[in-house]
Amino acid sequence: MKSVCVLSTKKLKSDQKQFLINSGFTVLDEDFIQIQSRPFQIKKQPELLLFTSQNAVKSVLQNDAAESLKKIPAVCVGSVTKKLLENQGFTVLATQEYASELAPIIQKQYKNKYLAFFAGNLRRAILPNALQQANIKYDEYLVYQNTEKSQKIDAETDAILFFSPSGVTSYLQLNTISKQTCFCIGTTTANALAGITENIVIAEQQNLDAVILQCINYYKR
Repeated sequence: MKSVCVLSTKKLKSDQKQFLINSGFTVLDEDFIQIQSRPFQIKKQPELLLFTSQNAVKSVLQNDAAESLKKIPAVCVGSVTKKLLENQGFTVLATQEYASELAPIIQKQYKNKYLAFFAGNLRRAILPNALQQANIKYDEYLVYQNTEKSQKIDAETDAILFFSPSGVTSYLQLNTISKQTCFCIGTTTANALAGITENIVIAEQQNLDAVILQCINYYKR
């Protein structure tokens, strides 16, 4: 395999970066988005918790209500979010990789529950719409802020790893995509590249390690 330069639009852990290096890649990694937790106060005791991401979980864990919330069952988007919740003592009743897949489960199985929905400022409308359509009562809490942190990349890259639509937007503020192959964590992120490039590969699972593995396997075919 010829030397391939990979840019990750999110800082990698040392072992993740080393995995790529050991596989023969040159690696650049920068954070193109910044996540900041926001304070919140529970309005009414919920019967079910709804999390859309790891960032939502991490923010809730910083809140004074975290320990009491752990006693309430949860549903979430993403296997990595589920793992984090369970590792922190939450009970997860249902999870799906995409909000569109989780929505009908909530509508069918938890329509009589009062939900606390924890999300970020860039959350999509899929879950709120689904809750409203099923007349499910809920309170939404904005628990983290996602802001762009664009930076110019002067190095010539062959592959770009994207982990969110906002990461795509931030990257494109100061950079372009020409012949690079873009590896995306899911279809929502891939959709953000529509009309920009057709060189898109979507990871088989929605987690960072799966994106890295997809990249390695692609170039070792």
